[in-house]
Amino acid sequence: MSFTKHDTSIIDEGAVIGDGTRIWHWVHVSAKAIIGKNCSLGQNVFIGNNVKIGNNCKIQNNVSVYDNVFLEDDVFCGPSMVFTNVYNPRSAIIRKDEYRDTHVRQGVTIGANATIVCGVELGAYSFIAAGAVVNKNTKPFSLVAGVPAKQIGWMSKYGEQIKLPLEGFGEYVCPNTGECYVLENDLIKIS
Repeated sequence: MSFTKHDTSIIDEGAVIGDGTRIWHWVHVSAKAIIGKNCSLGQNVFIGNNVKIGNNCKIQNNVSVYDNVFLEDDVFCGPSMVFTNVYNPRSAIIRKDEYRDTHVRQGVTIGANATIVCGVELGAYSFIAAGAVVNKNTKPFSLVAGVPAKQIGWMSKYGEQIKLPLEGFGEYVCPNTGECYVLENDLIKIS
């Protein structure tokens, strides 16, 4: 395999890292982690054991991807965003057998300093605003913001806001890609 790592990074024996991946300063990748091709792990990133990261993912500085977090292809994790893996942690109570899976579907963007509470699924191409606290599933192409996060709009694969209401029916053609987004039954699909 051919990946690039900084001298200060620690890659535990057994970790699987795809070709073209770049690993920067002070990164720690645990032994059972699987990281896809052409990823970028910024400074001070931690990758746990039961973690799978797809291809072309960008994990910015100061992000910890703990056990039971699974990222599909093309996911962006902004600087200092947070994943949790225990829903109700207590220092004096061991809850490693209570980790909840978190699934981040293809093309999701998670903004800087956002928090993703364990046990949720972030729908494909959803866009999590900076500072949001996500404690429930998001719909594909949804734009969510706030504490707790609420849907405030829709986002295209290109990363531009889709001009459609949250509910009802409608169509929108992305001026950048020509893709037609169809809102039906409160969900967006590409036709």
